[in-house]
Amino acid sequence: MDASKSRRDKVVFKQKPYAAIFGCVDSRVPPEIIFDAGIGELFVIRTAGSILDNAVIGSLAFAVEAMQIPLLMVLGHHRCGAVKTAIEVIEGVKSVCPEIDYIVESVKPAVERAKQIDGDLWNEATKIHIHSVMEQLSLVPRIKNAVQTGSLDIVGGWYDLETGALEILQPQKMAQSAAGGSLRMERSRS
Repeated sequence: MDASKSRRDKVVFKQKPYAAIFGCVDSRVPPEIIFDAGIGELFVIRTAGSILDNAVIGSLAFAVEAMQIPLLMVLGHHRCGAVKTAIEVIEGVKSVCPEIDYIVESVKPAVERAKQIDGDLWNEATKIHIHSVMEQLSLVPRIKNAVQTGSLDIVGGWYDLETGALEILQPQKMAQSAAGGSLRMERSRS
């Protein structure tokens, strides 16, 4: 991770991140460390549970249009607290305040879909939610246009807290339970 004075001097007047990462606020999932990225290399936005709102959508559209970022990753993770809370609310084990209920309501559809799949409800719901966010972002006009012209790829990332491994969730596999793949992120160090 390069935070040196020479790197700061290089990006002080212009940034050219090689990827936009939209992920969860979980302190155990810092994109800059996961991707060994330095100052100016990643455009990072984080919300609890990777929940989309107008500010996030506008920020990502800005990154795609103004910075011409070629890669947008929706980064989720193993044992996501927002997803666990949604499961607990659905099961009647927990109630939450209105501000957190907004997050729960955003995750509920993924939990309901995950109930139809064999496997770990918590992690399956998180992967389904990642795919849902990818789908929603692919409908944003500026982002959709960039994908259609081939100047932007959207992928999902699944970070395992126990192993530190990153599984890539490809958009064409959204209907499935999130099979893995591989990704090589190219860096532009301008």
